Amino acid sequence: MDPKDLKIKINQIPIPKPTADQVLVKILCASLCHSDIMIFDPTPGMQLPDKPTTMGHEATGQIVELGANARGLKVGDKVGFNPATGVCYECYACTKVHNLWCEKTPPMMQGFGIDGYFAEYAVADWHNTMVLPPDLDPYAAAPLFCAGVTAFHGINDLKLETGSWVAVIGCGGLGLMGIQYAVAMGYKVIGIDTAAVPREEALAAGASHVFDPSAKADAKGRTYVDQILEITGRGVDAAVNFTDSKRAYEAMPAILRPGRGILMAVGIPSEPVSFSIYDISLNKYRIMGANNGQCYNLPDAINFSAKHKIASKIEYYNLEDLPKMVEKLQNHTVRGRLGVKF
Repeated sequence: MDPKDLKIKINQIPIPKPTADQVLVKILCASLCHSDIMIFDPTPGMQLPDKPTTMGHEATGQIVELGANARGLKVGDKVGFNPATGVCYECYACTKVHNLWCEKTPPMMQGFGIDGYFAEYAVADWHNTMVLPPDLDPYAAAPLFCAGVTAFHGINDLKLETGSWVAVIGCGGLGLMGIQYAVAMGYKVIGIDTAAVPREEALAAGASHVFDPSAKADAKGRTYVDQILEITGRGVDAAVNFTDSKRAYEAMPAILRPGRGILMAVGIPSEPVSFSIYDISLNKYRIMGANNGQCYNLPDAINFSAKHKIASKIEYYNLEDLPKMVEKLQNHTVRGRLGVKF
């Protein structure tokens, strides 16, 4: 299907029936992620629907029916879930990397190739479903099951020493959660964003310094790169990019500490990004990636979030407002997350 032909419509559809490996949930809250709107301007290789498909891959719900094979869950549980379905959950990719690369069965991602969560009822694979910690608000927790897991692993997977310097690039909804995780893990944080409001929120979330990379040099002739190098000594120990900006990615090596800096990729630009193979081959810095992962690393993120009371700001809407929500996200007029409370 041509992405230009995709339109958002509110429809009535039958309540899905769970397979033996699924659970049926009454959706409590489905929140809108930037990845949801990428189907309208897709990244190469992204799954696209070939028939009318329910959007959404980030939600919480309450179990109303269990498939025959479901384990560790019961009807009435308030849960969150990952969107991968139909994979083996046993191969190296499924247990260590991402379900998209399952070595045994072709994966499908709910909200993209098959029906997702912007509906009153949805199914989810029981392997990918976890009971919410009791002190988590089941509605406000919805963004944790993509944005939260992604931001958590973008920071946690760095495995740096306490007190290390971490630059968070893009201090919007996802980056702001990344700052909260970094502070909770004992890192010193520098926020980088071209917009004033996200920089203000980054400081409120615990960042020690914030910079506008588009700003002119200061009175001493120092660019934001010069100032970061001065603050940190020789550069940050890691820079985590939550944006989809090619320019932001290609500017990252300049602020990394030579010989030990980590370039962590989270946001996905639609354009190819170039880095110096010379720098990489000589280990000037390392490139890593983080994403919403697989069921085995889901509890770490959710339990850490509950313990440290980390959450995304969320603005609630009715399902009929989904087209308006998508438009707001496309126009970059969103602070935090947009969700439908059922």
